[in-house]
Amino acid sequence: MAKQPDLTGEEFVLPFEKPIARLAREIRDLAEGHSNGGRDYSAEIRQLRNQHVSLLKKTYSALSAWETVQVARHPRRPLANDYINAVVQDFIELRGDRLFGDDRSIRCGFGRLQADRVMIIAQHKGRDTKEKIECNFGCAMPEGYRKALRAMRLAEKFHLPVVTIIDTPGAFPGVESEERGVAEAIARNLMEMSRLQTPIICIIIGEGGSGGALGIGVGDRVAMLEYAYYSVISPEGCAAILWKSGAQAAEAAEAMKLTSRKLKELDVIDAIIPEPLGGAHRNPSEAYRNFEQYLVRTIRELKRVSRETLQEHRYRRWRRMGRFETLTPEQLAAAKGPAAMTAPDAAPAAAGTPAPVPQTSAGTK
Repeated sequence: MAKQPDLTGEEFVLPFEKPIARLAREIRDLAEGHSNGGRDYSAEIRQLRNQHVSLLKKTYSALSAWETVQVARHPRRPLANDYINAVVQDFIELRGDRLFGDDRSIRCGFGRLQADRVMIIAQHKGRDTKEKIECNFGCAMPEGYRKALRAMRLAEKFHLPVVTIIDTPGAFPGVESEERGVAEAIARNLMEMSRLQTPIICIIIGEGGSGGALGIGVGDRVAMLEYAYYSVISPEGCAAILWKSGAQAAEAAEAMKLTSRKLKELDVIDAIIPEPLGGAHRNPSEAYRNFEQYLVRTIRELKRVSRETLQEHRYRRWRRMGRFETLTPEQLAAAKGPAAMTAPDAAPAAAGTPAPVPQTSAGTK
């Protein structure tokens, strides 16, 4: 029998979770009355718990893209440090990029996953206010990406698989980040990771935003937790560019196809790691277990591949990324709408046949 979801997850309620939170409050109230020696509410509590589980299943099986983004940003969602503490043994952290300084938003270090020794590279947002400021809210500086590259080269030297844990809204956008060459640091990581002679596994556990995520996101396998998102830009940023207002963030999220299911369909990611019922924040232990099982299985699979074959497969994997649709001039004119049909050079559209809108992949960042 599946474990009951943790009702403490209702302490912070997302807008679409209000009916779920009401049921959770009723269950707690009845449980308190039952424990205080009043009436026997066992039957009522059992019925409400079943309703609570059913409502969670119904709600989380039909999340919109914007609701998925909200879950990925949940304040109680497990962070990179939580996964490291839960599944990595003998973690020895490496500090500094040997060029400028240390960036606390990216943690690097040697560790062990069951019997396998690995190099861990993780983006950490911070849990409380002090830690968030120290970690720039998960937005890495150039020295963070250069520290990550230093760790990758060490992993290659000692023939260790690299595991990257991605959770960032994007690279740090401040002046000091630009002064120290954040674009070059990310671009160099893309180049070096594409030809690193050791297995690389990338997992998005929450937010996978922009080049900040891609800077440690080139690998032999790219996976996402079920309610994470991965996108070229945040929904708010996209809405601000297209509609000059962040109010259309929900519409932007749908258009960008940033959820794990959409990205798997588009061949941008290789696997979806299931989350507990109601999200990882409701049952972190199960989330850690699923995370560890996927990693151990994938590491053992990739370690059987030779270095030359590994690089060739990685190259082919990234070359084939995405699903694209080619439109004829007639379909393109119909997709653009009536305004395009009135233009002098517009091609005639096929009558009565609405053309499909082309789908583009979020993988070209």
